[in-house]
Formats: sequence, structure tokens, C-alpha cells
Amino acid sequence: MMAATEEYDVIVLGAGPVGENVADRTRAAGLSTVIVESELVGGECSYWACIPSKALLRPVIARADARRLPGLRQAVDGPLENAAVFGRRDEYVAHWKDDGQVGWLDSIGVDLVRGHARLAGPKRVAVTDADGQERHLTARHAVAVCTGSDAALPDLPGLAEVRPWTSREATSASAVPGRLAVVGGGVVATEMATAWQALGSEVTVLVRGSGLLERMEPFVGELVAKSLTEAGAQVRTGASVTGVQRETPDGPVTLTLAGGERLEADEVLFATGRTPRTGDIGLETVGLEPGAWLRVDDSCRVSDVPGGWLYAVGDVNHRALMTHQGKYQARVAGAAIGARAQGVPLLETDPWGAHAATADTAAVPQVVFTDPEVASVGLTAAQAEADGRRVRVVDYDLARVSGAALYGEGYRGQARMVVDLDRGHLIGVTFVGPGVGELLHSATVAVAGEVPLERLWHAVPAFPTISEVWLRLLETYRG
Repeated sequence: MMAATEEYDVIVLGAGPVGENVADRTRAAGLSTVIVESELVGGECSYWACIPSKALLRPVIARADARRLPGLRQAVDGPLENAAVFGRRDEYVAHWKDDGQVGWLDSIGVDLVRGHARLAGPKRVAVTDADGQERHLTARHAVAVCTGSDAALPDLPGLAEVRPWTSREATSASAVPGRLAVVGGGVVATEMATAWQALGSEVTVLVRGSGLLERMEPFVGELVAKSLTEAGAQVRTGASVTGVQRETPDGPVTLTLAGGERLEADEVLFATGRTPRTGDIGLETVGLEPGAWLRVDDSCRVSDVPGGWLYAVGDVNHRALMTHQGKYQARVAGAAIGARAQGVPLLETDPWGAHAATADTAAVPQVVFTDPEVASVGLTAAQAEADGRRVRVVDYDLARVSGAALYGEGYRGQARMVVDLDRGHLIGVTFVGPGVGELLHSATVAVAGEVPLERLWHAVPAFPTISEVWLRLLETYRG
């Protein structure tokens, strides 16, 4: 017999932060909503990415800050108490149990179905649970794919037998490897190199390119590399891994580099990008390619599916692979689904409208929780120039700001703003230095709000704070 079909207004595939926010917004719009999840409610961010990585990094950064202060540095000269660090991390991921997040879904009236979901044609979803039983769901209005992404691994012979770390292992491990090789130079690579070096590993970072964090302003990677090196890590650029081998299950890993050099480590972390989690969700049943990123419009509606019922929100659409940006897209998509369900004839899809995820291209904020921290929003100078903008770049040494000097001895940092000369507002801001993460939202407001520089001049920073760098940047710009 055919299983009965359950009908909802909206079906959400994936109960990570993105799926949760889509469901929250569609329920707020009065739409019945079901969310399907094959792992833990809360997703990658809650258990294997943002939350555990920042829990590991917070004591590392706090100790680094303390060591910059006379009268305090002597109290933190010793090593970190690793068991306590791991214990606090485990508390923040709820010991990899999702009871609290399941309770939240229940509190907002969203149904949860556990199992693996696959599209089964337009507005139809089949869910297979752990026992092999199948349920069939139908959506009246929309299906939202919020399945996220997985760590991308290179095509190296024997890699599976090596059992490499990905971001999941790097954020959940509770044993410190004596030697850790980190392959990659992006956010995961630099953050996890910072954390595990401080926890006691001898870290070697192998970067195929010419530097760390190459998508950001050039001075960012230079300062982060300098700090990692001073902490005891090795940062090697132009280092391409061509082979890996672990001769015995508990033995070391041997990495072969281009040119034939061999490097030995106890564990190897590959932080070499992400791949969409769309390989087995039934995309072929609606004319899409399994395993592909999903192309969407600014309301996150999939462009290549007739009828306008399919949405792709978060990592799967490849617009901005960050949790906060996916949650932003979810708020936009949820509002758009609600408006279309209510028959609103004309949605607000112009730039910065209620149904347009404009910030994905104009004002993406990001913090890298290394020592020093990195905070950026909008375009880099190189990106702005490649985009054909007429810009002026203004730099300022953060160490010259009174608040930075008071923050800690030997403060090193840099600030940059990118000004659109034709429109008279900021299109990009980057800070690097201890404690700069909390400066970012002011920069995001300035960029997203397209605040004229003449008005920004009247936003007076408090003395003596690091935020006084705003005044110094504007003074430099005005001359």
C-alpha cells in the first residue's frame, strides 16, 4: 500500500540555523510548517562549526589578551587546562544532544520529522527514517532546501584510509595531537591552527597559495601569519599536498608535497573548502543536477524550477557561506514565502527591499577569531576596483589609537576603509587587531546603510576606545 501523504504549507529540508529560521518566519506568517532533519536539530553550526570552534578559541584569545597586560601576564604564563577547555566546549554543544532545539521547534509550532529527505517531484518530499520506513509530505506553497554544505576533500589516493580531520573533527576532538598539519589557508585553517597550537600541538600550516586569508585585504593574512609564527606554528606558503599515507591505524600521517618533500604529523586537517549537501536529495526529480549548488534569485527562490515553489537558503545557494548570512537569507526567504502564499501581487525585491537578500553581495560581515582578530564587511579594495568602482582607500595603524594602546602592550593592528567616490559612502571596511570583532557591526551599519561620509563624521566615538579608529580614518580621508 502507498503511505498516506501529509500536507503542509511549507516543507523545510534541514534543521540547522538556516532551516530553523525559515521555519520560524513561515510560522510567523501563519503557514503550517514541517522541518526534516537526518542528524541533530541545530545543524553544523551548533555542533561542529561556529559554536564549538569559538568555545575552543575563547580561552586562547583571553589568555593572549592577558599576556599583553603587565600585572596580569604573570598569572597566565602556564599552559591552558585542556580538560576544562574541552569541557566548556562540550557544554556549549549540549554534549551533542538536541533536546533544547527540538523543544524550541515545538514551542513555535513547527513539526519535526527525523530522517533523510528527498524531493519526489514538484512540492513532494519522501522521508526515510532510520528503520527504513518512508513518509510522504506535500507542500501547498513551498519547499525550502536548507541542507548546508560538507567539507570538501581533495582527490588524493588513500585519503579515506588516512582518516583526515575535517572541520568536524577539529572542533569536536578532545585529545591534542602532538603534531598537527593544517592544509589550507582560509578561515577554518587559521582558526583551528590558532586553537590547536595554543592547546599544545606543534602546528604546520600548508598553504597552496601565497598567503593566508587571501580573499581579504593583503595585510590581514600577513598579520595573522606573523602571530601564528610567533606562537610557534610554521606557516608554509606555496606548499601543495600531492600524497598522504598512514602506514598503521594508530601511526603518524606522512604528507608528500609537490617537489617530493615529505612531512610527518600525528593528524592532518584538510580545510580546503566546502561542497553542497545536495547529492542525494532528489534534485533530478525536478530537473536539477544532484550535487550542484542551487542558483537562486534575491528572494532565494530557485531560478531553474518552474512554478516558483522551490527555495534554496544558506550554503546550498553558494551566495555567502556563513551562518549569520544564511540566517539573514532565511528571514528574507521566509518573508517572501509568506507574502506569496498570501497572494501579495508585488514583492519588495528591489535592492534592500524586504524580500531581497541584498547584503549577500553588498555588505557581508565576517569575523575571523584568530589572534589578532579579523573583522571585515563589504568589498576589499581589489574587489571594488575589479567591479569598476572609482574608489579611495584609507588606511590607519590601529596601534596609534589610544584605546588600542590601553587594550594591551605591543598592540598590532590595521584598519582600512574603501570609499566609493561617486556615491560618497563606504563600500568596504576591514579591521585586524586584538578585540576588533566588536567594531564590525558599526562598519556593517555604515556599509549597509550607505551612510554618507559627511553624516558619519557626526558619529562621535567614545574616548578612549578602539572605535576611535573611525575618527582617525575620517580625519585621514578629509585631510
